[in-house]
Amino acid sequence: MESVSHITLSRQTALKRQMGVISNNIANMNTTAYRRESMMFEEVLRETQDGETGNLSFTQDVSTFYKLDHGPLKKTGNPLDLAINGDGYFTVQTEDGARYTRDGSFMIDADNQLTTKQGRAVLDTEGNPVEIPENAGRIEVARDGTISTPDGEIAQLNLAGFDNTQALDRRADSLYAPGEQEPQAVADPEIHQGMLESSNVQGISQMTNMMDVVRSYQSAKEMMDNDHQRQLRAIRTLVSTG
Repeated sequence: MESVSHITLSRQTALKRQMGVISNNIANMNTTAYRRESMMFEEVLRETQDGETGNLSFTQDVSTFYKLDHGPLKKTGNPLDLAINGDGYFTVQTEDGARYTRDGSFMIDADNQLTTKQGRAVLDTEGNPVEIPENAGRIEVARDGTISTPDGEIAQLNLAGFDNTQALDRRADSLYAPGEQEPQAVADPEIHQGMLESSNVQGISQMTNMMDVVRSYQSAKEMMDNDHQRQLRAIRTLVSTG
């Protein structure tokens, strides 16, 4: 078990998973408010069988983590498009309870509720769906998330923050589940109306990372092939001398 092949295989397995993460980042380059992911690796040292010739170094992928730098804000001019500059997540209602997103591309459904593109209700600070009066006229959203029409204030969007953003569980449709954490109010929210946060994926950087992974994988494969040929030569030598 203590061979070059097994050490190389651990590296190839980690590289394959890293390639999956990079591919997912590239696929979401144009996803609103997407946060790119990276892999965390560690070196695992194991003693050799004789315990005297040193340690064997294996590669283990520990987990993935989010890169939390904000994507650039893009002006759309749509009054129902909202972007968060700074910390916080919009709160939306799902069948599994409250979920959180930074994708503020909202719409008004047939029931006059403010919803996500997938039809999930956006919640206010009271935990209720935000309802827009019919024929409300111009809708204005203040920096703190207060929604108003010419007839006055309607509601205030619930902007949630978390102590450990890395512990959020990414779900489909740009949603996050809180896990064991309790959401907290954002102290100084900054919401921009008529704008959306772009993905923080940098395409050139991710393509460069992908090429590096491919080269590393090929190098590991070459090392494994060379070790396999070495073992075959050793077997042939043993057979011929036997």
